[in-house]
Amino acid sequence: MTAELVRGQNHLLDRTRVEIRVAAGGPVVAGVTLGDAQGRLSGVEAVAHPGAPRRTGIEVPRQAAAEHRIAVDLDALPGAVHRVSVLLALPSTTGALPTFGAAAAPAVAVTGLDGTALARYTLTGLDAESAVVAVELYRRQGAWKVRAVGQGYAGGLPAMLHDQGLPQAAELAAEIEQAVGQGQARAVPAPAPVAAGRSERPVTGPAAPPTGDRPSSAPRTASDDPAASAHGAGAAPGAGPTAEPTAAADAASETGAAATAPPAAGPVDYRHPRRRTPAPPHPAPSPAATPSAPVTAPAAADAPAQPVAGDAAGWSMEERLYNQVWGMFEDLARSVAAYRSAADFAASRLEQELDEALADPRNRLGTAADVARATARDRHATLVTQARAALDRDLGQLVAESQVVEPALPPAFARWDSPVWHGYQAPQERPMALRLGDLHLPEVLDLRIPMLVRLPLERGLWIDSGPAALVHGGPDPEREVGRRELGSALTDGPPDEAQLDRLAMETAVAIAARLLAVHPPGDFAVQVIDPAGTAAPALAPLVESGALPALPVPGAQGVASVLEGLTRRVDLVQMAVRHRAADSLPPDLDPAEQLLIVHDFPHGFDDPALTRLRYLADEGPAVGVHLLMVADRARTREYGPVLDPLWRSLLRITPVPDAHLADPWVGHAWTYEPPLAPAGSQVVRQVLGQLAAARRTP
Repeated sequence: MTAELVRGQNHLLDRTRVEIRVAAGGPVVAGVTLGDAQGRLSGVEAVAHPGAPRRTGIEVPRQAAAEHRIAVDLDALPGAVHRVSVLLALPSTTGALPTFGAAAAPAVAVTGLDGTALARYTLTGLDAESAVVAVELYRRQGAWKVRAVGQGYAGGLPAMLHDQGLPQAAELAAEIEQAVGQGQARAVPAPAPVAAGRSERPVTGPAAPPTGDRPSSAPRTASDDPAASAHGAGAAPGAGPTAEPTAAADAASETGAAATAPPAAGPVDYRHPRRRTPAPPHPAPSPAATPSAPVTAPAAADAPAQPVAGDAAGWSMEERLYNQVWGMFEDLARSVAAYRSAADFAASRLEQELDEALADPRNRLGTAADVARATARDRHATLVTQARAALDRDLGQLVAESQVVEPALPPAFARWDSPVWHGYQAPQERPMALRLGDLHLPEVLDLRIPMLVRLPLERGLWIDSGPAALVHGGPDPEREVGRRELGSALTDGPPDEAQLDRLAMETAVAIAARLLAVHPPGDFAVQVIDPAGTAAPALAPLVESGALPALPVPGAQGVASVLEGLTRRVDLVQMAVRHRAADSLPPDLDPAEQLLIVHDFPHGFDDPALTRLRYLADEGPAVGVHLLMVADRARTREYGPVLDPLWRSLLRITPVPDAHLADPWVGHAWTYEPPLAPAGSQVVRQVLGQLAAARRTP
């Protein structure tokens, strides 16, 4: 089974002849340094790079490329070599990526010569860095291990080589750049989409996130996580800098040219549903043709292609579906923005024309005034009708696309009521993203856009169990539709405090179950703090399946015990990562990622517990400890501003539908719906049971 590593984690290699495969979002330069037991380099001869691609036991590619294979024979290395570090750097050639944060996170896999994957590491969290030490193979007590490093350098290749202890770092970096420039004609560009996809949509990677509780004033900041706001809320189904469309794609889009047809052998048509296949030119009439029987093109030639699941750029079907969902979110936001803008313009024009018609008191009465008012209102109705027709056309296409995409989503992206869960099997690798719920707008209540967040989680969650969300903005037909879809989860009338608390905890368990289900068995664990001991009914599925060994210990003692254990884990892993000594972690330390569910906060928390909780929220995600708060935001105000940083650092979601999320382009208020299983469904228990069986299987 492939080991999916996080930063600082190591994995024992069972062979000495391996390949290191690199996949990035654009051309990168790959190199290897050979260090001693302390990681020091003997000189430039200890670096394999495009200008000197072969060293004893090592061979690296000769040019910049989006994909690399590095051959390593550990038995052939000199005896003084104890560390083999894999370096990635961005070339300084024209058109190259400026930083690693401008594209999809690069991934490194250590495989056997037959392609069998032994370990894999995705370098998340990179931003302004242009060079990075990705992984290292190191010798310890006669055995070789691989460690996920992920150490980035904003100073580029010279800074990285200097940090490796090389005095001639600047000279060698210049030599490498010169070698890459000379081989640029042979450079391999980033792989093109399988076929013409959404030229206007972003490829994989974090993008401008939606923000905040109050769209009109929420700061529009970009982050890798699909949510951020000064009010502690935000959402997006995906993340990342958008890719510029190619000139050919632009030309095809502007002229209406057909997308490249897929190969005849392929059963899937990846043409974009908006693009039309132009009608073939009319053939010249044959001598037998008569004026009464003109030759025409087939009627279906101008019909748009049917929506296709996976119609987006990407290297795998999972990545294509992720990008397609993000594209649907962006399309819906822009279409609704255009409609609202047109409606606002029509209303403003109506008001202006009425003011002009009635400006002269002598014309306020009589037939002329009535005609002017009627004409202005007719013009307003025409403009709104035209705008709505354009919106309905776009919505019809998006609804059709959603009906095709939703059934094709893998378990990590699918709703709990999807048939894909009936065939669930424990995964071998972690997916690239997770569904946290659904988003929709009032213009089309039957179109739900999956809210996807990238994995591993880079920020925690706050499930707001307070009543404030229910009265925010007054009555809302969207919220009423969402409440009806929850079925028997809510009684008639507004839910009371007890119902909201129960729904909030059920939402937390549903999210925890989904996180457990999409990770390989043993790679993810759940811990719970429940000082009052009131969450037992909601936690039953986790306890029955063994995902939670026992119900949490109530009271302040239980709070302190869990927080102390997780704080110790964060401290030890941070020190191990900092000193590259992950193999020296104590054997009792659970290497699995941890999700801490905190119920009924701040009940049972004293000042030391609050300090530890804030520490886990800030430092935990980087070393695999994630926070999920279940609490009423209003209660936290008892502590004054001390908890404001904690609130702002977490993504706020609600246990009932609520319009509190905003996108960064136009500030739409999106209604969020929690990822609850259908009322009466046993799908969560069944999935957790299958996962428990997989954990017991040797």
